[in-house]
Amino acid sequence: MKVLLDTHALLWAVLAPGSLSRRAAATIADEENEVLVSAASAWEIAAKVRLGRLRGAEILEREFLAVMAEAGYTLLAIDAAGALRAGRLVAEHRDPFDRVLAAQALGEDIPIVSMDARLDAFGVRRVW
Repeated sequence: MKVLLDTHALLWAVLAPGSLSRRAAATIADEENEVLVSAASAWEIAAKVRLGRLRGAEILEREFLAVMAEAGYTLLAIDAAGALRAGRLVAEHRDPFDRVLAAQALGEDIPIVSMDARLDAFGVRRVW
């Protein structure tokens, strides 16, 4: 099964695995699953590190591509179709990163590993 990591799930998987729920940790660790990481998460992490709002993630931001490769995660690009889908989502959710992640999960027809219940308004399937 393919799954998409929400940014907080990615951060916890890499920096604080004990913060993940048992189900989320098991889903990520299951070698049968393909774990996807969106370019939106890279963008969000880089922006928040630059603004000083994500202390402790500086090395992850600097070594992002190598860390993703070492973890065996598959990178998911943001394409025009996904960007349009994100912009067209009608649910009220102001976070542009979450909108892109929801649009990608919907476009790929896969669940997102996230504790954020606000994503439910978009109709995505969540694993937590």
